[in-house]
Amino acid sequence: MHNDVTATGHAARIATVDALLPAPLPFEVGGDSVLLSAEVGDTTAAGLTTCTGLGPDSPRSMWRALVEHRLEVQLAGPDPAAGLDALLTRWDEHLRSLARVGDTECAAVLSRPSRDTAGATELLRHGFAPVGVLAVRPAQRMAAGPDATPGVCIRHATPDDLSTAVALQLELQRYDAQFGRITLRSGVEELITKELLHHLERPEPQVWIAELYGQPLGMVVLQMPDETGWIRHRVSASRVGYLSSLAVSEAARSSGVGTALAAHAHQVFDEAGADVVLLHHAVANPRSTPFWYAQGYRPLWTGWQRRPAVRSR
Repeated sequence: MHNDVTATGHAARIATVDALLPAPLPFEVGGDSVLLSAEVGDTTAAGLTTCTGLGPDSPRSMWRALVEHRLEVQLAGPDPAAGLDALLTRWDEHLRSLARVGDTECAAVLSRPSRDTAGATELLRHGFAPVGVLAVRPAQRMAAGPDATPGVCIRHATPDDLSTAVALQLELQRYDAQFGRITLRSGVEELITKELLHHLERPEPQVWIAELYGQPLGMVVLQMPDETGWIRHRVSASRVGYLSSLAVSEAARSSGVGTALAAHAHQVFDEAGADVVLLHHAVANPRSTPFWYAQGYRPLWTGWQRRPAVRSR
């Protein structure tokens, strides 16, 4: 079985799934990556495995396990679900040679195009759960500007807003930690403070505060198209905006603050010429999932996770 043949068949299949998916390329093995393959009849599967580790003081440690084994998947042929099943079995064998059974700081992770549902049953059978979504919203530049929300004023954040911004972000992190995408570390407040201060000290920080009748009760943090090289490859678009986070205090939920912040963010992205806006959210979050899809987003990639990566048989 040749990787190029699988990649060609996978690309042809994915092209029919979602027009906003980027064209996949053949895998290139390098460094510590390993290429796995499987065949089931006329179906072929290829997977590129990588492993990355972080220290608990890394800002990214809030968003993942400290050790992450990742699998990129390409499937070609008439039965992609069977191909994925066989590939996951091969990956399980590979992981057992690398990871300790029951280590909760070690996770197995893979992303699948959300509309490519073939293999979802097999992922569940192998112990994976859909944890996070990378959602996309195409630009709507012909739309009018956002309607005013009574009592809500949105303004640029300044360094004087640091304590408010940290409190809002901490409240959001603690709520989202219930759903598997976030790991609360012992130094989480310090990590959040350092990251927000970095944003706020910029000449034109893309951090916006929403005041409800004079009280700062919401915040949105944006990354503009010239800052999104780290995620641009996940979507077929030239100019990509990324909505890093939107936090609303519990006291202001259902008041229109979140909707006003989202509308303001989309206007900022439209003015910057973004073709699409991306954001991450937890699948199981009962607030963010309906909220974001009401704002024009839809799933593009679904992140599946098994944590610990290796469980006892």
